Amino acid sequence: MQVNVLRKNLIFTPDPSRIIARFLFLNDERSANLIRKVLAMPEKEVNIAISQLLRGYSRRHRNISRIFEKHFARLAPVFEKIEINEEDLSPAQKILIGSYFTMEYSIESAAFFNPSVVEDPDQSGIMDNEKRVILSFRATGEGHISSIVFRTGILDKNNDLSVEPVGKMLAEAAVIKRNFYDKKTFQEKLAEMNKADNNIPAASLDEHSQNPDQEQENVVPPVIFDRPKAIQKSENVVSADFILDKLGENFTYGELMKNLSLAIKSPDISEDKIKVLNQLMSLASSHYEVNFSIDSAISERVIFPVSATEQKGIEDARFVKFTDDNGEIAYYATYTAYDGVAILPKLIKTTDFYNFKILPINGELARNKGMALFPRKIRGKYAMLCRMDAVNNYIAYSDNINIWREAKLTQQPKYPWDLVQMGNAGSPIETEDGWLVITHAVGPMREYKLGASLFDLENPEIEIGRLKDPLMAPNESEREGYVPNVIYSCGSIIHNNELIIPYAMSDHSSTYATVNLRELLDELKASGKSNQN
Repeated sequence: MQVNVLRKNLIFTPDPSRIIARFLFLNDERSANLIRKVLAMPEKEVNIAISQLLRGYSRRHRNISRIFEKHFARLAPVFEKIEINEEDLSPAQKILIGSYFTMEYSIESAAFFNPSVVEDPDQSGIMDNEKRVILSFRATGEGHISSIVFRTGILDKNNDLSVEPVGKMLAEAAVIKRNFYDKKTFQEKLAEMNKADNNIPAASLDEHSQNPDQEQENVVPPVIFDRPKAIQKSENVVSADFILDKLGENFTYGELMKNLSLAIKSPDISEDKIKVLNQLMSLASSHYEVNFSIDSAISERVIFPVSATEQKGIEDARFVKFTDDNGEIAYYATYTAYDGVAILPKLIKTTDFYNFKILPINGELARNKGMALFPRKIRGKYAMLCRMDAVNNYIAYSDNINIWREAKLTQQPKYPWDLVQMGNAGSPIETEDGWLVITHAVGPMREYKLGASLFDLENPEIEIGRLKDPLMAPNESEREGYVPNVIYSCGSIIHNNELIIPYAMSDHSSTYATVNLRELLDELKASGKSNQN
């Protein structure tokens, strides 16, 4: 029997007018020449230029002059090289120079896709049978760089979604905080990096301290450390002790960066040591916090790539409301960090959607896309769906939410529409009949479809049932886009006895559908019984 799916008419489409102000990277020589040209401008010309800038951009960005000042501050190393004292510059000169190193970036000009949905922490002021929800999306702009953005709205008694008006004054995090690091753990992760066949590591540090070190502008240069003009080559493997020995058993991001900066200036620096410096920088930058201003609407908050390991995109966040054994609630999201070459899974934690902690995922399983956290512990352990071999579905358990080492096979492709590969389409959903898992599957012509499976509540390794036919497949209006013939979801929710499935259409735009929960669960249980006969 085919389960009835009701597609809703609401569509989320890319909006090129949604922009943020980014730091514009230029090499040292170009930067120095540009700064000299601005400093040669008469004071009157400087003031006219600033007036025109503010007239053209103050209504497009919240406090654009402060952004110019922040970007000016990033030029301190250039001023040091050209021997110009920043203190001798007027405030107007600083703002104007900062503007030349600023560019607008349209965060969703290319695509607005791969959504997930969770219950909003704030359920005040709504009617019975309504639920306020938060949807996350993967927004993609120029250069196919992906970030995480949000929308919020209310599901009514009929599960029609009313989306709150979308703010236009977008903002990256107001503050980025780096944390303290434990040297022993740091050394263990470096060892993992060196075993990863020269790929960027799939993990960084355990979450062991929440103490902030320093604020950082959330812009990552494409190259962390350049090779100096004169360089000694070495055929020997170099350890990180020449840096770590100078640090205490616990050290801050700032202390590490200070030692890295001193090391790169050494005249006898070798290629092998530069490689180690880049590893250290990559490892440290994988663990941070972002905080948004309290006066920003959730639709204005953009989690843009910060660390080197994600400089080409933060992809496919699977958000889930997690309830700990002590009753405490937090929202987690697994996502894929992409640096342009390698991918690695990471974790986001928040309680209020203003303050986000970016956490590592360590261990042998942190090597592939599609990890999805269960909404509670199973038999006292964290549980995670994963796809460690890129084809089959697995389940893993851990005492530590950051460390995942072993997994057990739970599902393999077996129908014509899923023979290429299968994976989860979001975190499992707890029902009275078992764990409901929406899956994605790839079949002929690389067509992505959605399926559904049901697993035992106390032992999720046991599959109770699986739909023989797809729950959803791309229809004619959903087949065209950046990647044709794909529907994809990163997380669903239950409301008013229906399953709410937000999904992307061919990696371009998004919508949602509803399914009668009882009908779906009965069909899943029936499929399990038929397989036993």
